[in-house]
Amino acid sequence: MRISRTLKTTLAVGATTSLMMLGLGSASAHVSATPTETAAGAYSLVTFSVGHGCEGSPTTAVTITLPDELNDATPTVNPNWTITTAQQKLETPRTLANGSKISERTESITYTAKTPLADHQRDTFTLSVQLPETAGTTLHFPTLQTCETGQTDWKEIPAAGADHDSVKAPAPELTVTAAVAQDAHDGHDAAASVASSASASDAGTTWPAWLGLGAGLAGLILGGLAFWRTSRKA
Repeated sequence: MRISRTLKTTLAVGATTSLMMLGLGSASAHVSATPTETAAGAYSLVTFSVGHGCEGSPTTAVTITLPDELNDATPTVNPNWTITTAQQKLETPRTLANGSKISERTESITYTAKTPLADHQRDTFTLSVQLPETAGTTLHFPTLQTCETGQTDWKEIPAAGADHDSVKAPAPELTVTAAVAQDAHDGHDAAASVASSASASDAGTTWPAWLGLGAGLAGLILGGLAFWRTSRKA
């Protein structure tokens, strides 16, 4: 009976592990986007990860298309790849937060491999972007992965409310969160810190004076004792 129960438990654990591994394999096959910041209006480093080729073929290029909500991105140098950018002319100029206007935006950034990235070898590509001011906005970055044989166009967008894995080739995405509020007590805390530092500085300056005064008093007392002893002997 114990053997039967042990066998059933082992089979159940094995089946669960197999399903988890299948799920991990499916998830790891996607091109993912990992931001350092998601707060509205913040500057964020968004890292795109490529962990496999196209049906086993080495990757030769990765083109990341910016969502329409972004005007520009600064690519981080990867020594294994060369970088080119494509610009898009705007039909209607856009007015930026600082009041300036732009007539074109960065449409896409392409990393081209100096040596093709072998299948099941991972590499990353990082873009610096300023996120839009509207919280709740989901940004999709269609990514074209070109290989020695074939290509995969990671551009599908799941239906509203559907899981990211509900489509075969989902576009990397991130969702903008609420802006980080400025703490109203920051200024008070900073002022208190400065005052505390000033008090500590004053205390540091006062201590030597007290020490000097104490040493002087001690000298007078010792001198008086010596004079008193000498007087008694006389």
